[in-house]
Amino acid sequence: MVMVMAAFWLSTALNMNSAKSLRPIISKLISPPLITKATQRPIPRPHGHPTIITSTPSFARSIKSSAMSQLSSAPNLSKEPTTTESAFDDELPIPSAPKPEYKYILSADQKKGVGLITLNRPKQLNALNSQLITELDEALHDFDRDSNIGAIVITGSDRAFAAGADIGEMSELTFGKAFSTDFIEMWSYQTSQIKKPIIAAVNGFALGGGCELAMMADIIYCNSSATFGQPEINLGTIPGAGGSQRLTRAIGKSKAMEVILTGKSFSGKEAGEWGLAAQVFETPEQCLDGALRTAEIIASKSRIAVKAAKEVVNKSQDLGIREGVEFERRVFHGLFGSKDQKIGMKAFVDKNKNPVWSNE
Repeated sequence: MVMVMAAFWLSTALNMNSAKSLRPIISKLISPPLITKATQRPIPRPHGHPTIITSTPSFARSIKSSAMSQLSSAPNLSKEPTTTESAFDDELPIPSAPKPEYKYILSADQKKGVGLITLNRPKQLNALNSQLITELDEALHDFDRDSNIGAIVITGSDRAFAAGADIGEMSELTFGKAFSTDFIEMWSYQTSQIKKPIIAAVNGFALGGGCELAMMADIIYCNSSATFGQPEINLGTIPGAGGSQRLTRAIGKSKAMEVILTGKSFSGKEAGEWGLAAQVFETPEQCLDGALRTAEIIASKSRIAVKAAKEVVNKSQDLGIREGVEFERRVFHGLFGSKDQKIGMKAFVDKNKNPVWSNE
């Protein structure tokens, strides 16, 4: 194999002005498995001759030696030893893994420590299907692991945040299939697994699964003409990703019963009045800008304090008031062991309004 490749390179090199031009040929011909530092293993060859695949440096040196000996005896070839040597001295670069490409979402790092995720199924008004949810989960966890990101914003288009679940995907589902595969379970707890704060910027429709996704966020911003609702009753079913639980906690039992039992929708203006949305804006642009500004403010704070604050507020949804207060106090005491608590309190005493956080 080595000699075949060396012969090919030699025949190509004879038509070149210098041996330096061999390097791009090597880069094109050597496949990725040969570039990695694999353990030696024999690969069967015709006539019983094995070829040993080794790490890149050894392989490159063997090719260099063979090619150099052929080049030295080739007639009418311009020899530039120094240049020829430099063409082989460096190891071949290891290809980097490509960044994930998403089909149904757009993911981007914003300035000032904010990650922005945009749902992107415009023809289906961002209806949620399994692939979109999987991509959203991956993007959320990528931002959660990224030390440069301090807060995340999820949004859709001006027409729809998400107009519900993809009914076409669900219509043929049976009880046995849904129960045995725990269908929609990942949707129900998706954002609650993320440690960094999430803001939902809701414009247009947020119905069914879209409303549930918005309610999984830590903060909801919307424009006044947004449309929320849990219309599952009209399809002969009920909310399945936490809608009955989160909506009831947010707006109270009576209003939640009315919305869920009738399937009626409510406006962004009402969402603000009922306490579901933290802020209501007049236009979609103002809504998204407002969400990004708030996310930037959160990202500028101590990351360890922000993480602790999100945890204790979320615990209020799971614990009684006594247990919740005790949990909060334990976390509060724990923060006195952090560097940022010392930085923050010293900055306050020194009247320094711009402390530099260590995030530790």
